Amino acid sequence: MWKADEKGRQIGHANSSSYHDMVSDFEHMSTQEDTTLDVACKGHDIYLGQRQLDPYVMQGMEPLMGMKINLDMIKGSAQVESALSFLANVGPEKFQWSAFEEACGVGIEVTIEEIEAIVSVVLEENMAAILEQRYRINGTYRIIMIMLLAMTIGNHKSDRGPKELFDKKLQGILGDRTAADDEKPVKKKKEKPAKVEEKPAAVVASASPTEEELNPYSIFPRPEENMKVHTEIFFSDGTIWRAHNTKDKLEKHLKITGGKVYTRFPPEPNGYLHIGHAKAMFIDFGLAKDRDGCCYLRFDDTNPEAEKQEYIDHIQEIVEWMGWKPFKVTYSSDYFQELYDLAVELIRNGRAYVDHQTPEEIKEYREKMMNSPWRDRPIAESLKLFDEMRCGLIDEGKATLRMKQDMQSDNKNMYDLIAYRIKASESTYVSIAFFAPHPHAGDKWCIYPSYDYTHCIVDSLENITHSLCTLEFEIRRPSYYWLLQALDLYQPYVWEYSRLNISNTVMSKRKLNRLVTEKWVDGWDDPRLMTLAGLRRRGVPFTKVIYIEQSDFRTKDSKDYYGLAPGKSVLLRYAFPIKCTEVVYDDSGDVAEIHAEYDPSKKTKPKGVLHWVAQPSPGVDPLKVEVRLFDKLFMSENPVELEDKWLSDLNPHSKEVIPEAYAVPSLASAVLGDNFQFERLGYFAVDLESRPEKLVFNRTLKVK
Repeated sequence: MWKADEKGRQIGHANSSSYHDMVSDFEHMSTQEDTTLDVACKGHDIYLGQRQLDPYVMQGMEPLMGMKINLDMIKGSAQVESALSFLANVGPEKFQWSAFEEACGVGIEVTIEEIEAIVSVVLEENMAAILEQRYRINGTYRIIMIMLLAMTIGNHKSDRGPKELFDKKLQGILGDRTAADDEKPVKKKKEKPAKVEEKPAAVVASASPTEEELNPYSIFPRPEENMKVHTEIFFSDGTIWRAHNTKDKLEKHLKITGGKVYTRFPPEPNGYLHIGHAKAMFIDFGLAKDRDGCCYLRFDDTNPEAEKQEYIDHIQEIVEWMGWKPFKVTYSSDYFQELYDLAVELIRNGRAYVDHQTPEEIKEYREKMMNSPWRDRPIAESLKLFDEMRCGLIDEGKATLRMKQDMQSDNKNMYDLIAYRIKASESTYVSIAFFAPHPHAGDKWCIYPSYDYTHCIVDSLENITHSLCTLEFEIRRPSYYWLLQALDLYQPYVWEYSRLNISNTVMSKRKLNRLVTEKWVDGWDDPRLMTLAGLRRRGVPFTKVIYIEQSDFRTKDSKDYYGLAPGKSVLLRYAFPIKCTEVVYDDSGDVAEIHAEYDPSKKTKPKGVLHWVAQPSPGVDPLKVEVRLFDKLFMSENPVELEDKWLSDLNPHSKEVIPEAYAVPSLASAVLGDNFQFERLGYFAVDLESRPEKLVFNRTLKVK
């Protein structure tokens, strides 16, 4: 099958007028009774029929001078263009008739069904532009697509086939033309730049923030745009899969989701979450919140040996403490039956097989890019063995189910990844009562799907619109989409982001688990760890609820007031600017809550700065302490002058006791003799009456 080369296309574009005129002449002459065409030389110019050729083409035509070309073998403009392109790229010393005929597609017959299939592919790949521009889609763009189709399919008797099919299918997608389709698009007039008076001093203007800077979630496409090619999967035999959703598949997905954004936060319950998970939550939950969508909390629980109910409980609690509310809590194990059924389908389609290689052999064969000896076993045999794996009739480690991908691929993540492993009790592999227990699914299963097999399928089953993960998963894109393509499932949009790394610590849950189990640290919430539980215990605030001084808020603002007021912004010390958006009152009319939004970019520059205390966890108050504020004992400078009335001069506000003030967690260990500066309030010392269960602080001196 002939393919247009780059140089030939360049000739066509550079000399489009004369080039396509020659094509038309050639077609016209091929319909006449005389089915031969003279190639003649007149002086220094070479002519094809009566048309003078471009000088670049002349060199290739020299072998044909004085000869007759049989036009019976040329059947349309596609072959004419192929011929001209061939002649433009092959000099006289390399010209061969066999190569010329092959380039023209002589002898190749293409059916109308094949043309229809290619037209459908082109329409699907350009669906977004078609739906947006309708019949106003650029005419040249349509012609190019049709010409490419014609050149691709080679020798078809009528060039009208692709065009007619294209127009017919286009009408089926868009319906009949409307008056609006025939209106010319209004061109925007270029605005003349405003004249700027030159000033003697140079003024450096700050650049306006980009849309991405103002809203980091603006980079993500809308769910209805998910019909573009996600990735190209290159196979070692030259085959290319272009993973994308068909129009029908996307419409079915949008009908289920209502066009909303669906994301997921999918931690594995094999340890406590660390600060890197805080970033992941911000992206997963944040995108859903920004688009008024939904975010699942999905436990990726496919490895019963490493997972515990303790970790599941912790993750749910810490997600809520971080201020995120999942749309729904799900487990990968909720889909074990669907995953198993799809694995059977994969085997039946010749895309998976049961393998008996050991882990060491699998590693060796992958390094050598060699196929497993069991890769091409009969489908019926793999189905039988997989059923035996399911029933616990095969010992752990004696068989796996592997996807039949591409062991010679340039991407190691296409080396026939494992889909299922056996995880059974050591005592027996026959009785279902002894299957390896699972913290959520119980003892129903003794085979468990791998992460590479599970996460993309569950993403599809949950109709996730945006599958967001860290950059180390970028090279797994081909295997992610290979599986969804092989099973003909809906394909989410995948996007990778950089991991959060911190020096002088470890972030791997395996390494953290070792530090905990070998007692190098004091548990998962050790303040030295970067786990969220450890950071919370250490006193780093991660919460959406904070407390401020009552005097730092007014319902009516004034010019000389630097505190918070409705619609006004202040800076939280050591944190972000916040802006009051709503005030909630209690039954007595007093202010109970203030709702605010924060500016993570810190572009807002308010004058007022407030100190604050964070809520340690949802529904839990901060540390409560008693604070004693002292002032002058008497109101007069010299109360003795009042003689017998000196006692009446006592200051009723000389001692103010606040029995339940909120304090930061680090004050919990304060003892007698400790002194502190409480921001904006003064210097304080621990009182003699202070006890661990009831801390008391005396103000020593105010801050001016």
